Amino acid sequence: MRHPLLLSAALIFASAPALAQHEGHMMPADTAALKTAIAAPTRTPANTPRDQYRHPAETLAFFGVKPGAVVVEALPGGGWYTEILAPYLAKSGTLYLAQSEGKGRDRLTAKFAADTATYGKVKFSEFPMKGTAIPDGSADVVLTFRNVHNLIMDKDTTVPDQAFAGFFRALKPGGVLGVVDHRLPEDRDIALEKSSGYLKRSTIVALAEKAGFKLAGETEINANPKDTADWAKGVWTLPPTLANGDVDKAKYQAIGESDRMTLKFVKPK
Repeated sequence: MRHPLLLSAALIFASAPALAQHEGHMMPADTAALKTAIAAPTRTPANTPRDQYRHPAETLAFFGVKPGAVVVEALPGGGWYTEILAPYLAKSGTLYLAQSEGKGRDRLTAKFAADTATYGKVKFSEFPMKGTAIPDGSADVVLTFRNVHNLIMDKDTTVPDQAFAGFFRALKPGGVLGVVDHRLPEDRDIALEKSSGYLKRSTIVALAEKAGFKLAGETEINANPKDTADWAKGVWTLPPTLANGDVDKAKYQAIGESDRMTLKFVKPK
């Protein structure tokens, strides 16, 4: 999902020095604590091989996630990032998981309740966030990883706006919204966003700006130029889903996980 777009003016910074300066602000207050959380033996063994595609240390640093922060992870799914965030924030921060009740939430609740020494007291909220469990204006950072495409694909076309409005309400003025998602080249048919799992950068920016956010930065840390974003079965053709099963499996494994955009938005002060 990242080849022609690498040449797009929308995604290229003004100069190499500017890019270096941009990336230079990626380090959080406690890199040792973050590295410890990523290296923790409590992580699910099947999750750690994906670090090479998801770059959790660099991604969380880029979003400015610090140990004492109030962080909301929206739609954590199986908890891939939660397994890192919860230990990282356990001692002095607060982690909310915005996920409606169901089997997925029940599994995460049981997992983290069984080991509070490692994960701390993870709190849960409904999704979309409506200011109940998560007080309005209380969060330093809201994160959502590979979820906006699901919001766009929802039959209820109001869902994306509701979600971004909830992100905005939850954040403090100056707070950060971090978004990672599968990238659809800007010159592709926008109708593909409803079926492929890929999204245009402009779609996410428009949603965020409509809610009141300002784009504050972006990084190519999760880019993958091998991904052409034109697969018959959409993004699920690639790992980890491998929708074609054993058919051309080695080919898709060699490509790796999807090309992803990593966008940082700020709630104006």
